[in-house]
Amino acid sequence: MVEFYFPETMKNEKKLFFYIKALSLIGIILAVFLLWEQFTRPAFQICSINQTINCDAIISGEVAKTLGIPTPLYGLLGYIVIFFSAVFKKRKLLISMASFGLIFCLWIAYKELFELGVICLICIACQAIMITVFTFSLIIVRKSKDLLSNH
Repeated sequence: MVEFYFPETMKNEKKLFFYIKALSLIGIILAVFLLWEQFTRPAFQICSINQTINCDAIISGEVAKTLGIPTPLYGLLGYIVIFFSAVFKKRKLLISMASFGLIFCLWIAYKELFELGVICLICIACQAIMITVFTFSLIIVRKSKDLLSNH
């Protein structure tokens, strides 16, 4: 049974690492976009639709910086680390960064929704990516522990 389980698990794990790499690249693009918007402040901002759906309120408001550093920079660095941890299959680093990223995204979501009353579509996309990356990372870590306990 282990002979059949092991190759199938490895194939699924390979797919999960691929998905994490793809999602982290999308996250990198979104974080760069938010940084660009924060630094250049273009006249037309595609995700500032009204007072409720308004990325400008986020990139120029209370959550624009965290500990004096632009908040999108945390996302950019986090997604870069997640990408490379998936490339090199560093499971502990991957689950650690995904866990931190999830907590950070949930904190930002709380600030947006309950304190500012604003929705940032780009932030929501980043949060959805991070939830997915965290879930995939959790599956990878659990499967690798299952494999170790079966041998």
